Amino acid sequence: MIDLQLIVNGIAVGSILALAAIGLTLTYGILNLSNFAHGDFMTLGAYLTWLANISGLNIWLAMILGAVGTIIAMLIAEYLLWQPMRDRRASDTTLIIISIGLALFLRNGILLLYGGGNQLYQLPIIPALQFGNLRVAYYRIVVVGLAIAAIIALHLILQHTKIGKAMRAVADNIDLARVSGINVERVVLWTWVITGTLTAFAGGMYGLIAVVRPNMGWFLILPLFASVILGGIGNPYGAIAGAFIIGLAQELSVPLLGSEYKLGVALAIMVVILLVRPQGLFRG
Repeated sequence: MIDLQLIVNGIAVGSILALAAIGLTLTYGILNLSNFAHGDFMTLGAYLTWLANISGLNIWLAMILGAVGTIIAMLIAEYLLWQPMRDRRASDTTLIIISIGLALFLRNGILLLYGGGNQLYQLPIIPALQFGNLRVAYYRIVVVGLAIAAIIALHLILQHTKIGKAMRAVADNIDLARVSGINVERVVLWTWVITGTLTAFAGGMYGLIAVVRPNMGWFLILPLFASVILGGIGNPYGAIAGAFIIGLAQELSVPLLGSEYKLGVALAIMVVILLVRPQGLFRG
């Protein structure tokens, strides 16, 4: 019999992965960048949220400040790294190597400043909610609700705003979008703003249900890539579906394999999809 508690946990984890995976697939679809530093930007967002929270701000204002800080960091990386590399038409391999270097820089910078210990938000203690024999932690429900709200907001932006339509046009054909009069650099800027917001919220939400630690993003990067590949690279809606599938698969595997093999489950799903259906469940 399937454990409902594991399903609830899987949905909460999938909600966090979904927001971060959207950002990862947007940067690939629009900027053609496989950003291996994405998980560490998620860690940065969690740490900035933690710093604001322990300084006296409530968790919601702290998450907003964490998102602002993460956006600024991503824009700095854009102007110092990614824009010059695009101008030089750097190869995909070069971009991947640079992103790994950026990931190491961010992770070790956090280690240098705050050490390797676990950090916790200062949150009010709220009893778990009881649904029959099922007990659901309050903040897991909050995480799912925030993820749903963010996904709806993203859908409205992509489908019903000028910048959303421009982003879809650039993702389809950047050269055609440019000659059609679309300001590609403005689209790039907004891509980083949306990506930074979603990634920081994902990191902040992770801290609501677990501890914040310097290597958390590095251990989440494999499930994030698995979610993006499963859903179809460049497809934000596919990334959402893939994230929930990965989150549920990881949690439901615990009774059989143990918690230490969660990453192995994500890797196995990614490998199978690449072998059987490289384009993912949905078209990119």
